[in-house]
Amino acid sequence: MAATEQDPTGGSNLAEIDRMKAFSDGVFAIVITLLVLELRVPSYEPGELLTALLHEGSAYLAFVISFGYVGVLWLNHHALLRLLRGTNPALNWINLAILFGVVIIPFPTAVLASAFTDHGDRHDRQAAVALYALAAALMSLPWLVVFGYLRRRPEVYATGVDHAYVRAQARRPITGLVLYGLAGLLGWLVDPMVGLVAIIVMIIYHAVTSEGIRRRRSPARRPG
Repeated sequence: MAATEQDPTGGSNLAEIDRMKAFSDGVFAIVITLLVLELRVPSYEPGELLTALLHEGSAYLAFVISFGYVGVLWLNHHALLRLLRGTNPALNWINLAILFGVVIIPFPTAVLASAFTDHGDRHDRQAAVALYALAAALMSLPWLVVFGYLRRRPEVYATGVDHAYVRAQARRPITGLVLYGLAGLLGWLVDPMVGLVAIIVMIIYHAVTSEGIRRRRSPARRPG
């Protein structure tokens, strides 16, 4: 049974966060493994290997996009857990919602790869980009919930975490929800490639700013 500690406010006990960390890291590792399993050696005739590999370029690009996206989510999740000195049932359920969003990523990745090969036409690509953007937008919802919860429950913060920092972070999932949704609309209404580029830009943006999650923390709370 996990050890617990009493909230300083007299609230419910907090369980140690190590089990949540271990379980979550395991889920992220499995998802990345599932992504790489989608990469297959193509069938080819003698002398046609390069052509066959280039033909599968969409699958490789989809893998790179999703690997980067999962990596960014892992960095953000790692930074989130560093804010906490413990967990409780509410945080456990919110964490499961975050992980649910993570584990569905291989599906829209496979759809995206299929649609951008000879298997799909423009309408299929529109649907694939919209599906991927929808999955990414929905991924923002549990993050919005968790930061909303933390704003109301400062007693779960680790030592030195600034309440103003948590309030500021609550805006990040709103940005993701809106901009990924916009990327999906661009892919559906304008052009699939435009939507896909918008998704890639969003992932790069979150990758660049993910380390800033820790650097912008109060100086009293240093990463260990």
